[in-house]
Amino acid sequence: MSVASVLGSVSALPLSQAAVRLAAAGVPVFPCVPGAKNPLLKPDEDNPQAQPGGFHAATTDARRVAAWWRRWPAANIGVPTGAASGVEVVDVDRKPGGDGFAAFERARRAGLVPGWLAVVRSASGGAHFYFPADPDRPQRSWQAATAHVDFRGDGGYIIVPPSAVGGAGSYELVAGADRAPGPVDAARLRDFLDPRPEPTPHRVSGPIRSRDAARLAAWVAMRAEGERNRGLFWASCRLAEAGLSLPEMVDALAPAGERVGLPPREVETTIRSAYRATHVQPDPVSWHAGATNRPSRLTGQVLS
Repeated sequence: MSVASVLGSVSALPLSQAAVRLAAAGVPVFPCVPGAKNPLLKPDEDNPQAQPGGFHAATTDARRVAAWWRRWPAANIGVPTGAASGVEVVDVDRKPGGDGFAAFERARRAGLVPGWLAVVRSASGGAHFYFPADPDRPQRSWQAATAHVDFRGDGGYIIVPPSAVGGAGSYELVAGADRAPGPVDAARLRDFLDPRPEPTPHRVSGPIRSRDAARLAAWVAMRAEGERNRGLFWASCRLAEAGLSLPEMVDALAPAGERVGLPPREVETTIRSAYRATHVQPDPVSWHAGATNRPSRLTGQVLS
């Protein structure tokens, strides 16, 4: 049975029946908070292998699924994406803060969007475009925040019909297969939607200007979840290549890293790693215990 057929067959069912039918059709599912998108199942901290949590707990075991929904009859239905389910999803947002349909259409016209398996209208009025996953080419999930388009592959999950998100609306199948469905090249799609400067293989010559550092910090501050650490590392490398000291790098980029939600310790580790990656040896003066020009503490004033 095709993805569209399965989703269409459950759209009018109660959540508990829909979850069991999806599992019986070979679609792994797991319960999410009623009216929300958060997984209900928590891992066993002592033995996560015995009881995985979140989307890792997804199963096609209809009896286990029935037991979950007897416990939580109003639970939304989550499905892992990527290799676990055999489908990948391009999630086009439509929210007050932005609309991704124009960017998605540009990508389609550029030949970056093959035929899809199904289209589901999301609770917010956006759309989930389902594509077959290529078992020989795993693709990780990512977010292109500026384009308002996300990709759900390995490491991700989606909410499926007939789930609903409180007050926003329900998920609904609105279209079946388009043309000949095929896998989407997630890396090419991301580069098209959210082009980013390539790292330079050599050190930048000359002093970096303050507005250049500010521009890098602003770029870091725009990174979404899934690309925050990578963006901070890339920007830190650029400042290190331009000759900035580690304390100067922290002053320039740490506030932006925290602004996008990275923990102070992770910000510190990322900036340090970038500094080390671009230097054969760290500057011993900057980090000597008695040096006056070292930062008093990386997680202190700069990162607070």
